Amino acid sequence: NFVPAILDRKIYDEVIDVKTDDAVKYAKRAAAEEGILAGISSGAALWAGSEVAKRSEFAGKNIVVLLASYGERYLSTILFEGLVD
Repeated sequence: NFVPAILDRKIYDEVIDVKTDDAVKYAKRAAAEEGILAGISSGAALWAGSEVAKRSEFAGKNIVVLLASYGERYLSTILFEGLVD
């Protein structure tokens, strides 16, 4: 619930809360299905984008999701738990 003082609420439409489990799941999907080694915050962005895409007002439209984190930084986290030594 941290909101920085410099946040300009006029430049975005909404904030979508994403559970860590969903973020990790979508980061893993990006790796498995698309070969994209994305970080946890990128997984969160993918999950949020997929939720927005389900809305009727976006039917037939393109949804753009920016992936700002790279998975290599997360090799020792829950993102790759059980997959790497």
